[in-house]
Amino acid sequence: MGVALTGSVGVWASYLNLAFPGRKPADYAEAIAALLANLREPGRMAAARKMGMAKPADAAAALGSIRCPALVFMGTLDSDWPDPQAEGDAIIAEMPAGLGRLVMIDGAGHYAHTQFPDQVAAALLTFLKEHTGA
Repeated sequence: MGVALTGSVGVWASYLNLAFPGRKPADYAEAIAALLANLREPGRMAAARKMGMAKPADAAAALGSIRCPALVFMGTLDSDWPDPQAEGDAIIAEMPAGLGRLVMIDGAGHYAHTQFPDQVAAALLTFLKEHTGA
């Protein structure tokens, strides 16, 4: 919310410290520096601010229009939600019946894919094999 209101790259950087609880990726410092440099490019922070102001009802409407199997990853320590499991369950509930699957990554924050890439990749590959016949 602070980023949406202020447009501050520094506020975004502070948020990222909360979004990555516990184990950080080996290249965390370099990746964050690159991300912050990207956000300083013209138009980037404006897009991030717009994302931060999105209405939950808009997201729910988009989820309801999904027409193919979808995999949702949530970290059990995601600081964006008081109860990440409940949030993940609510996301799946907004999707058409049977199309959504939730994978909770234990110990991950908001960016589970960067904290635990091996676990995310394993779940993703299983999901793709199930839905592509590979």
